[in-house]
Amino acid sequence: MAWAWAASLALMPLSTYAEPRAPLPPESRTNGKESSDSLASLRGDASAATARIVDAAGKSIITGTWLGKEGYVVTKASELPRMEKARLRTPDGKLVGLREVRREAAFDLVLAQVIDTCEVKAAEPAPSRALTFGQWLAAPAQGGKQFCIGVLSAQRREIKGWGAAMGVRMDDKGVAKLGGVRITGIAEDGPAAMAGLQENDVLLALAGERIAKYQRVHEIMSNRQPGEEIEVSYRRDGKETKVNVRLASRTKVLANWEGEDFANGGVSIRTDNFSQVLQHDLPLGPQDMGGPLLNLEGQVVGINIARVDRVTTFALPTEVFWPTVQRWIEADRHPPKGVAPIVAKPTGSTPAGAPAPATPGPRAVLHPER
Repeated sequence: MAWAWAASLALMPLSTYAEPRAPLPPESRTNGKESSDSLASLRGDASAATARIVDAAGKSIITGTWLGKEGYVVTKASELPRMEKARLRTPDGKLVGLREVRREAAFDLVLAQVIDTCEVKAAEPAPSRALTFGQWLAAPAQGGKQFCIGVLSAQRREIKGWGAAMGVRMDDKGVAKLGGVRITGIAEDGPAAMAGLQENDVLLALAGERIAKYQRVHEIMSNRQPGEEIEVSYRRDGKETKVNVRLASRTKVLANWEGEDFANGGVSIRTDNFSQVLQHDLPLGPQDMGGPLLNLEGQVVGINIARVDRVTTFALPTEVFWPTVQRWIEADRHPPKGVAPIVAKPTGSTPAGAPAPATPGPRAVLHPER
């Protein structure tokens, strides 16, 4: 009889057991004006801490985080292999060049300084240990044009790395006379495909080393980091050509061989081999990496470092990288005796008698994790 009662209920008109509701007002459809207003100051903090890094044409490449009043900025290294081709759009809209100070593969971070006078507000760091599962977090998107909120979605942990990959399947059959290794399959939107390599191309050399067995390709890849560029010589239709391939995390390439995540906003070049990460669910893209992750007080608790899949982003906690990066800045300000500081020529004209950069103010002290 239960099934008969359920069937009769299903046939009842909606008005019989549910009162009609008034439509939601417009402000309630966007989480309410009160909620939006309460985040106004946080939006300003996120925008002030964010640097937008672009190419020579002004197209966004990656996001950065301001670390000092003298124009120091840090960002994700694997997405910015050639600093000399990058520009930074200052808060007043100017495009200025960048001078690379230090690059560190362990963090996947690169520290740079703008080649021009640039007064900015340095990000305010805060320890991330106090963050709890489900706590609200915020971050800028699209170079600070948008603002996202989400929650800490997993416990902080180490993310092991499994090396770099080009995104090709290979064999060395049928090419022994001419030498090389044939590409038999290629990952959609992977590093090799993005560089222009195709199925049936014959790999001849990697980083100047001639190859005859596909096993040697794997050996060379095992000594490389995701984000590195490697010169590849190959043969197609009897013609030899060279191309630079920017490597990606092996786990990323294998998990997205058919390009599923690229259709949903993309994933980062490097997604693993981090000593500790904060995992959250903010809807960011690969170009938003390098930007700050903030608590609701507007303090930086991490730097977004890898867009992993449709709903997962990793951030480096401040305790992991901040003390080291501050030492890089201090060493750059005061190089050891006998070592001349690196001085890059400005991209534009600098007024004669321009004032020296302002002395940095006090910084929060964060202790590195052991």
